[in-house]
Amino acid sequence: MQDPVPLSQQLLSLVQAGESERVSLGDLLAGIKTHARATLLLLFSIPNLLPGLPGTSAVTGLPLVVLTFQMMLGRPVWLPGFIANRSLLRANLLALLQRAAPYLERVERVLHPRLAHLTAEPAQRLIGGIGVLLSVLVMLPIPFGNFLPALAILIAALGLLGRDGLFILMATAIAISAVVVLIAVYWAVIAAVLYMAFSTTA
Repeated sequence: MQDPVPLSQQLLSLVQAGESERVSLGDLLAGIKTHARATLLLLFSIPNLLPGLPGTSAVTGLPLVVLTFQMMLGRPVWLPGFIANRSLLRANLLALLQRAAPYLERVERVLHPRLAHLTAEPAQRLIGGIGVLLSVLVMLPIPFGNFLPALAILIAALGLLGRDGLFILMATAIAISAVVVLIAVYWAVIAAVLYMAFSTTA
């Protein structure tokens, strides 16, 4: 029996398929044969974890919101035209995936089916609901603020792809950390603004 193609190689092949300078999000969706939602969640979260592609969250954040919202509702994968037509430079996306490939290969070695109930349909709706919140956090203009939410989405996507509930638990823990960090950041900003406001009026 032939060994399955590593996930990192599947993603690289998906982006390499085509000769145009830019690759649209719709083209990526059309090129996925199985597990379209989880694969897209994985693909759109990776650029938010690696520096080197400015403005990534503006392009990939909204599709993450749409995909996780569809998951929450139990709907099939679909990207509206104004999102499907968005595009990234193929060379930049390939470079990011090549940088991510070694890490994905290491993860794949420990990814295997377990705690299956955490990846079943009822659980996927809950994962989708949490994913909507995380996707919105990815889009917020906070320096490095999209890292933890994107990481949680990526790990959840891996868990769904490998039917690995342990990864879902890990993603949940990171999601909670992302929300706590965001609250702390905004609280610090509000406290600083209030301090400055009251100190100037004193």
